[in-house]
Amino acid sequence: MKLKTRLHITFITIAVLPLTLFTIDFLLIGKLMILLNQTGGVNEVTRLMPRNVFSIFWVTVFLIMLLIAFILTRWIGKGVFSPINDINVGMQQISAGNFDYKLETEMEGEIGELYKNYEDMRLKLKESADEKIEVDNRNRELITNISHDLKTPITAIKGYMEGIMDGVADTPEKMDKYIKTVYNKANDMDRLINELTIYSKIDTNRIPYTFLRLDVADYFQDCIEEVGLDLESKNIELNYSNLVPQGTRVIADPEQLKRVINNIVSNSVKYLDKEKPKTIIDFRLLDDGDSIRIEIEDNGRGIPAKDLPNIFDRFFRSDASRNSSKGGSGIGLSIVKKIIEDHGGYIWATSKEDEGTCMHFVLRKYEEIKDNE
Repeated sequence: MKLKTRLHITFITIAVLPLTLFTIDFLLIGKLMILLNQTGGVNEVTRLMPRNVFSIFWVTVFLIMLLIAFILTRWIGKGVFSPINDINVGMQQISAGNFDYKLETEMEGEIGELYKNYEDMRLKLKESADEKIEVDNRNRELITNISHDLKTPITAIKGYMEGIMDGVADTPEKMDKYIKTVYNKANDMDRLINELTIYSKIDTNRIPYTFLRLDVADYFQDCIEEVGLDLESKNIELNYSNLVPQGTRVIADPEQLKRVINNIVSNSVKYLDKEKPKTIIDFRLLDDGDSIRIEIEDNGRGIPAKDLPNIFDRFFRSDASRNSSKGGSGIGLSIVKKIIEDHGGYIWATSKEDEGTCMHFVLRKYEEIKDNE
């Protein structure tokens, strides 16, 4: 029952009942006096009537009203004050951080709505608290992974710089090797820092894009030449094939698209199987009608089938990467997916264990619309 209805009933009872009793009393006594007056027995009745009969009547009315007030107070207390006390206890539990304290009721009206609103608030706060715990755990894992990944190139840079200062690089060939290694390690650190910068902007959709019309053949040829120099220094064979018609263009951000390619290639390099006689990465451009498909395939260790659907999830690392000394932040492929989707494309992976992995992503072609179309 609604609180307003309870208050109306209480008010009517307290206001109308005394008036009703007084009216009944007045009418009964009036009729009795008229009847006695007609029979001539008024004086006899007055003489026999106890003097305190009216006092007894009004004491009885007072007791009845007191009982009614007590019953109404208990009724309102049960319907209002007890639920408010329960909700107050629930709020104290929430304030203490206990989001598992439930409040259930079969009441309807305002009180029932209050219970329902409390439960909705509790569930939302519990969900937010659980998400915060999960995010905190992931951030701790991210910090651990990034620290590991940064420590590795820093240690290498320090070692090679000490070698240069100590005169270990005593030939031009050694000096050139040491300097190139330091440069490559510095690039690795720069890539990690850039990943963190992009990661911080993913949730707020604040990744900066500068979309341009890119000639597919020219753009990817430049990318291959840049990537190829790094792979050549690591004795990794890079095969490139372009099956896209000449003059094909796409709308894309050249820097962010290059980040996609570098992340995929560096991921392939990280998990290549060094025990194989030859480590290979194949880069293919394919024509898909109104789209182009880019495939980057390696002959590395591959990804277990159970892990394949999750590799683009943030912070996910497959069993192979967890057991690897290579580390990894676990955000590289999630960044890749975000950038490709922001370009209006999509990405997926195919893999076989001990055979290799192939990353596929699709971008729509750019076609100018003529005035008469």
